[in-house]
Amino acid sequence: MTVLVRPAAGIYGYEQALRRGGFGAIGGADEAGRGACAGPLVAGAVILRPGRGGVIEGLADSKLLSAKQRDVVYERIVDQALAWAVVSVEPQECDRLGMHHANLTALRRAVAGLDPQPEFVLTDGFAVDGLATPSLSIWKGDRVVACIAAASVIAKVTRDRIMAGWHEQFPEYALDVHKGYCTALHQERLEEHGASVIHRQCFENVRRVGKVRPK
Repeated sequence: MTVLVRPAAGIYGYEQALRRGGFGAIGGADEAGRGACAGPLVAGAVILRPGRGGVIEGLADSKLLSAKQRDVVYERIVDQALAWAVVSVEPQECDRLGMHHANLTALRRAVAGLDPQPEFVLTDGFAVDGLATPSLSIWKGDRVVACIAAASVIAKVTRDRIMAGWHEQFPEYALDVHKGYCTALHQERLEEHGASVIHRQCFENVRRVGKVRPK
């Protein structure tokens, strides 16, 4: 099937084109935290309503929004979306699966959590096999597809809130600053304090520092 994406539709163009092609609910899925060496991998999935009811004011790729803007857009998505879901894959499961398979697993679980289920799924960057519906991966999808952008905001805000909670327990790592990503500050604190139970052992920089502090 060939569908025409109209440039004038902006980030809502893919969904509009798929609806013209006969699909109803269009789901978008994206993750947050794949490149972090601490904390969970979080995936979100969103189905936006058709028409004006599905237009989310201020919606954009989560990376292009400030923390305050993301919080505002998150609340709008939760209020306006036809369906949304978010799942967390903990560090130990990331270690067991490896990051690529953990990412696929998280995205599948997020899509499976949608009610109603989508008739078509759009994902960011790479294909996700094992979905129960037809799907399409979009390069930089979180910047050009509304439902993927919405999923990126849901995933990012959820993960940031989780990491703020972990910061309360492990303030020595400054998780509130870098959110578990591999920054110079994070590495400095890792080398000073060793790894914690929320650090991913599948990352070489974590394995290198050795000792794991108890929870």
